[in-house]
Amino acid sequence: MSYNFYAFMDRMKYIRRWQLMRSVRSENIMEHSEQVAMLSHALAVINNKIFGGTVNPEKCVMYAVYHECAEVMTGDLPTPIKYFNNSIHGAYKELEDRACDKLLSTLPEELKGEIEKSVKPDKASPEYALMKAADRLAAYIKCLEELKSGNKEFIKAEKSIKADLLSRNMPEVDYFFEHFIPCFNLTLDELEGF
Repeated sequence: MSYNFYAFMDRMKYIRRWQLMRSVRSENIMEHSEQVAMLSHALAVINNKIFGGTVNPEKCVMYAVYHECAEVMTGDLPTPIKYFNNSIHGAYKELEDRACDKLLSTLPEELKGEIEKSVKPDKASPEYALMKAADRLAAYIKCLEELKSGNKEFIKAEKSIKADLLSRNMPEVDYFFEHFIPCFNLTLDELEGF
């Protein structure tokens, strides 16, 4: 018997992000998920090594790997629509939950329980909070990339996402902003000059 789960996951590369915005470079949810995984790991390591935390970096990474997986069935609903009101947001969350259940049903029974831990994460966990912050950090970095390329379409998004991130009062995020974000505005020649 064959199972469809990983063939569905492979289709993440076809789902475009930022559909309502003109982008200099398009981005898909597969590459976005990889970036969020890396940023989630960074925030977890910062939490543990700089601020004495005890979060599980691997759990952060796995939450990130699968955080957009429902979109292979639902597509990427643009943020202004997704958060237009509580009714729409609630209905979309229910749709995403059903899509995750459908995806999990495409796995062999022996694997389902283990993979479900990442596809349907513990939303009350500190690892999930770090992953959500990393998701917003990835969006912020996308804004910086677009602005650096002269695309003014992302001016408002950059301001609102930065305000959201800094309002979270997460020392890991503040640390990342202070020590890593400035380098995203450098050219390759400037990066190599360090």
